[in-house]
Amino acid sequence: MSPHHGFGPMRRKEDARFIRGRGTFVDDIKLPGMLHGAVLHSPHAHARILSIDTSAAEAHPKVKAVITGETLATMSLAWMPTMSNDVQAVLATDKVRYQGQEVAYVVAEDRYSARDALELIDVTYDPLPVVSDVRRAMDEDAPVIRDDVEGRTDNHIFDWEAGDRARTDEVFAGAEVVVSQDMIYPRVHPAPLETCGIVADMDKVTGKLTVWTTTQAPHAHRTMYALVAGLPEHKIRVVSPDIGGGFGNKVGVYPGYICSIVGSIVTGRPVKWMEDRSENLMTTSFARDYHMSGSIAATREGRILAVRVTTLADHGAFNGTAQPTRFPAGFFHVFTGSYDLTAAHCEVTGVYTNKAPGGVAYACSFRVTEAVYLVERLIDMVAAELDLDPAELRMKNLIKPEQFPYTCATGWEYDSGDYATTLQVALDLAGYDKLRLEQAERRARGELMGIGISFFTEAVGAGPRKHMDIMGLGMADGAELRVHPTGKAVLRISVQTQGQGHETTFAQIVAQELGIPADDVEVVHGDTDQTPFGLGTYGSRSTPVSGAATAVVTRKVRERARLVAGAMLEADPGDLEWEAGRWFVRGDPASGVTIQEIAMAAHGRVELPEGVEGHLDATTVYNPPNLTYPYGAYICVVDVDAGTGKVRVRRFIAVDDCGVRINPMIVEGQVHGGLADGVGMALMQVMAFDEEGNHLGASFMDYLLPTSMECPSWELGATVTPSPHHPLGAKGVGESATVGSPPAVVNAVVDALRPYGIRHADMPLTPANVWRTIQGRPFRTDLAIT
Repeated sequence: MSPHHGFGPMRRKEDARFIRGRGTFVDDIKLPGMLHGAVLHSPHAHARILSIDTSAAEAHPKVKAVITGETLATMSLAWMPTMSNDVQAVLATDKVRYQGQEVAYVVAEDRYSARDALELIDVTYDPLPVVSDVRRAMDEDAPVIRDDVEGRTDNHIFDWEAGDRARTDEVFAGAEVVVSQDMIYPRVHPAPLETCGIVADMDKVTGKLTVWTTTQAPHAHRTMYALVAGLPEHKIRVVSPDIGGGFGNKVGVYPGYICSIVGSIVTGRPVKWMEDRSENLMTTSFARDYHMSGSIAATREGRILAVRVTTLADHGAFNGTAQPTRFPAGFFHVFTGSYDLTAAHCEVTGVYTNKAPGGVAYACSFRVTEAVYLVERLIDMVAAELDLDPAELRMKNLIKPEQFPYTCATGWEYDSGDYATTLQVALDLAGYDKLRLEQAERRARGELMGIGISFFTEAVGAGPRKHMDIMGLGMADGAELRVHPTGKAVLRISVQTQGQGHETTFAQIVAQELGIPADDVEVVHGDTDQTPFGLGTYGSRSTPVSGAATAVVTRKVRERARLVAGAMLEADPGDLEWEAGRWFVRGDPASGVTIQEIAMAAHGRVELPEGVEGHLDATTVYNPPNLTYPYGAYICVVDVDAGTGKVRVRRFIAVDDCGVRINPMIVEGQVHGGLADGVGMALMQVMAFDEEGNHLGASFMDYLLPTSMECPSWELGATVTPSPHHPLGAKGVGESATVGSPPAVVNAVVDALRPYGIRHADMPLTPANVWRTIQGRPFRTDLAIT
């Protein structure tokens, strides 16, 4: 079968418009009479608002409206719910709680006038003490950030734990070897190429609100707008056009969105708001900021017994994470990693600080990347403690194929895997034994070469609706498929692409199941008026959930086609057999009809069996029975300059097992992107703040991203272990490389520094930080940067 009729490499259908500059992004939307919005941001991280004088801005000849928190309060819109059952200020009314918080919103005839008018707004602030260090936020004398909540006297958000504390303590008490380490996964930012924005248009005649917005979850946004603004949900249309990258940054609802909607309501005209780069870096959803204290117990022979960890999670000024309601620490349960442990326990405490809200973003599958980083660093420390090769130690402790489905020590059921084979493929691709010999030779010459390994298991595909929801909305996804009379198909899905290639991959699923060319399948997404309800794209859930929904709905259409084919062939449908693209009579292959012929007949005059409706279409809502668990083995080779501390990533080998690969080319592209993410986080990215809460990474001059110069030519491999409960055996891969690559890079750098007795250094491992570590003054993220 041609790749265009099913799974296999296929050029992305959407690229035809992108490479010609014909994509349609939010900033491309231009409506008659459209106005432009701009946000006034607080220069303070914590300050009481004494007064806001907007008179000069309102007198600007091109200004049409100035909106403040007081304006919104009269409409009951000053505060909005977050996706974690907290509330967040849309525009500050009482005080500001982080630098960059939204204080006022100007609507003007053009973008430049709106921004100019911001300078005319006079805000009087009374600065308050700032807490930007999550460890200080719980002190008795720490300023209370959320004093808007009656009776609140501290900055505590939640306590959460998983695993068996008593059993874990018992194992640790009897362990021969215990290795412990405090480590920080610093605050980083997704920094998508396209910043966030919206065009809001309230039609006062029809009462319908239409918004074009940069969202990864159009249907969830529609429900949020209905809840926040009190508008009838059936009168709201959310259109998410082409999205220039999301990485979790475009899941939540931001104040600029609400203000633009209010601006359209107030002025009666469409309002566009697009943030600039500094606004995106300072105010939108960040990632990580986990302060972890982990320990691992083992025998002297290298048998890993147990892991435990306590964590402080910095959630910023509002709890604005977008993750399943029952999982305030995301899927951190998988800190047990890929190893057969006897016990594990973790506890996570969420804390408010004077920083922008967020926490779950940047391709992390709901805190899985923090969990993997913790356990993979600890595994390397055990290997160093016992003087064992880190590859040998991992191979000895990996979960074995016959143990699947495997229930880990925190209760998660891993679906399938052949971990040892995947690790061996990576070792063979790397030429691991030769690399170790080369390293010994270089060390003898005084050169610093490091080899780092990470093995990860990811938990994706949120999720089973009995366990997982966001704001009470179950995380099942819908799909609708309609085959036209001429055999061309339209698939409508509830997930939204931000570059993952949905228009190609989902067309290939239909092509595989119906036996028609993928070019004959149009994939519709990103428009709530045109697609079934679903919770959107994040946490690598597209293929595990909506991909499964697509397979299920296509099989429904195929079964209806069987009934129509039976009528056409005057045969019992039970006597028909399927081959790619046609039903035929069992034992008589020549007597058959193609899916195209069936489609025409289903819309025509063929007399159908009683109870069989005409046409060829179906709908479904797919509720995944479990998460899927992709995994991988990564090996990083670095060279470190002892004089400058500069790290060069010389090689990177990545072997991923994401189950069945629908389009291997797209899978490899996703892995390439995730590996670059990981190199950036490990070596250069950090959202830094000083003691007064000033944001020190508000531009790309300060917040560094990797380029092709910092990335090697990636060396990829694959193993395929199908998921037993996914209809296609697929597991998802969008965030795997971002999860697995940071610990591989850090392990490699620490391995290079082993001659200096270095055991750990926190990310980012910039040249200055590596140099300080070599000098015996290891960089500490939590001390140098709060």
